[in-house]
Amino acid sequence: MIEFRYDTQLLIEGTGLDENKISDYITEHFKGDCLLVVGDDSLIKLHFHTNEPWLVLEYCSTLGEIFDIVVEDMDRQSRGLKG
Repeated sequence: MIEFRYDTQLLIEGTGLDENKISDYITEHFKGDCLLVVGDDSLIKLHFHTNEPWLVLEYCSTLGEIFDIVVEDMDRQSRGLKG
């Protein structure tokens, strides 16, 4: 059984972005695993497994423009279905 169902990936474009602050905020406020936040002060790539991807998207949208959003259902994928 998959504990955190949704593989959530996106890009954030903005100014003054801080990958460490974003990573810390997500770790403190959202349940999940496999967090990856990389980039620079104008572009961040985020990858996170969670059961509530809409909350992560909402938070990230407050930081800048979000795009290339992918939310895949890993439970469906594990059963051979489209994610």
